Amino acid sequence: MLAPWLESFPRTTNRLLDEVDSLMGYKLSTVMAEGPSKVLSATPVAQPAIVATSIIILRILEQEYGFQTYDHADVVLGHSLGEFAALVCGDYLEFEDGLYLVKKRAEAMHQATADAMVQYGGEYGMVAIVMESPSHLPSLIRSIEEFVGRHGTREDDARADIPPIDQVLIANINSKNQIVLSGNIERIKTLIAHVRQFLGSDPRMVRLNADSPFHSPIMKPAVKKIEELLHQPSRVPRREGDGRGGEIDIIKWPGKLQCISNVTSRPFQSREQLKDLLARQCLETVRWWDSIKYLDQEQRVRRWIGIGPGKVGRNLVGKEVGMRGMDAVKGGGVWAITEPGEVEEALKGLEDTAGFGVDEYADYE
Repeated sequence: MLAPWLESFPRTTNRLLDEVDSLMGYKLSTVMAEGPSKVLSATPVAQPAIVATSIIILRILEQEYGFQTYDHADVVLGHSLGEFAALVCGDYLEFEDGLYLVKKRAEAMHQATADAMVQYGGEYGMVAIVMESPSHLPSLIRSIEEFVGRHGTREDDARADIPPIDQVLIANINSKNQIVLSGNIERIKTLIAHVRQFLGSDPRMVRLNADSPFHSPIMKPAVKKIEELLHQPSRVPRREGDGRGGEIDIIKWPGKLQCISNVTSRPFQSREQLKDLLARQCLETVRWWDSIKYLDQEQRVRRWIGIGPGKVGRNLVGKEVGMRGMDAVKGGGVWAITEPGEVEEALKGLEDTAGFGVDEYADYE
């Protein structure tokens, strides 16, 4: 994740990694650099590593290039785990608090999966469903919801007695033709067979490299843990004018940039709503496609930049806005910064498209 940044900016990156290791309580930097991959890909390690990398890249941009997010962006959004990095970027969370929350969230999600396997058995995971034609996606979603119901949501308390092994949830609605299902793998296969038989289409299935069924009913215990954490005080001493009320609330309100919720696909409206939605986020469907449509079609966002260790967010944005030739629109563009060689092109793109009266968007994966 960080090898090219360490090579290009060793002094800055090493200093930031020392801070991360101190916050984590162990040498996460060593695992990130040396692996093994089996350890690095485990949820309790992978999630803090991804968020830490995103924020380290942002800090390098600030310290090495003089990039200030508040001067270049109006709104932030992150896909699933990336929402925590987006909240740090938008100044709703201190980095220390954000990384602590991610660490504890990852541990709770990992434990929820382990407990489900012990109690119910079975195999759990996530499967991407890709439709050949975008026009088939709405009927696919309706068919899935009719088949399994929207189990696991807060509003679906009537189905709370259904064991997790029998439940599946639409984890992500990512684009015009892609969703992700999460839960028991055999149940997902049965569901897809049902879709192929009754919907008259043959969607492509891709098993994701995830050791837990994120955004599925199995994550219910993790929601409670995150709720508890979000009502604890901040671990960072108060600074004058930093927007944290009470006994140094962990959530600063308001932030400096609008932040779009994965759950509602709309901006957070209050400190308490943010806490509620951020806790539920690990269980609820990530409405990425709806979020992009809202920003593109209603808020008229025309410049998009993704910062983080991967290009998933940038590619999904490009599928929605790039298909209309957005990259060629005067004052518009979609960029990603995942390694040092991409920085100058992205910053030049922002500079070249500045001053056209358009909003901007920053995505943290």
